[in-house]
Amino acid sequence: MEIKEQSITPKSRTVEPEDGIVVTENFIAVIDGSTSKSPVRLDPSMSNGRLCMLLISEYIRLASPQSSAADFCDGLTRHIARKYAGSDIARLTEHPEERLTASCIIYSHTRRQIWMIGDCQCLVDGQLHDNPKPSEAIIAGRRAEIALHMLQSGEATVASLRHDDKARKAIIPELIEAMHGQNITYAVADGFPIPMDKVRIVSLNPGRHDIIMASDGYPFLETTLAASEKRLASQLSTDPLNISHFKATKAYIDGNNSFDDRAYVSFRIE
Repeated sequence: MEIKEQSITPKSRTVEPEDGIVVTENFIAVIDGSTSKSPVRLDPSMSNGRLCMLLISEYIRLASPQSSAADFCDGLTRHIARKYAGSDIARLTEHPEERLTASCIIYSHTRRQIWMIGDCQCLVDGQLHDNPKPSEAIIAGRRAEIALHMLQSGEATVASLRHDDKARKAIIPELIEAMHGQNITYAVADGFPIPMDKVRIVSLNPGRHDIIMASDGYPFLETTLAASEKRLASQLSTDPLNISHFKATKAYIDGNNSFDDRAYVSFRIE
């Protein structure tokens, strides 16, 4: 495996980018912790999404190179679930917004496969593969409608919504409700069993392949990091609220450097 370029960039300048990309002899991964939708934290020193990201990073370094996708998901689930020792599992079952949650995309060198657990994306020889949450586009569209109404009625301005994204606050109940489909209608890593029919597996033919794996912080994935960053910059400049041709569940908040954390790794296999 030849790593061509990689980058981890948190949306907030105050957060240190650690372990969002993992590269070992057997695996390459991009991990994206879920944005908190509840004030409940398993570890008071960090968000649940960040803690989950760190646990996934840890597990990848322990996983057997021979693991199938199912083996990996089972082992990862057990690894995260150990952190729930002493927690109210019944409550976590009913309130998935309080779980340790992350999406990840993993390349297995032994299996020559890409495993997509949750909302992530990749390019394989220029062809896009993604695995979006089923309700994400609908809820993002609803947020766009709310924001547009606020702008048109004079209730808010672009600047005020970049300071305080009231349109996002309005859809939080819908985002939490959608999370009840977590590891039922879509897959994530959260310490609960992952349905394998919701994990997208991309198998690679023998020979050379150029692969790019990234988090959903890149709304437009290009074949170079520079090109992906350029398109992101254009989006943030022309539509900072993310309510036009690209719709998201959050805005580009004033003081941050993007609307979401992003990670990008490009590599070649022979």
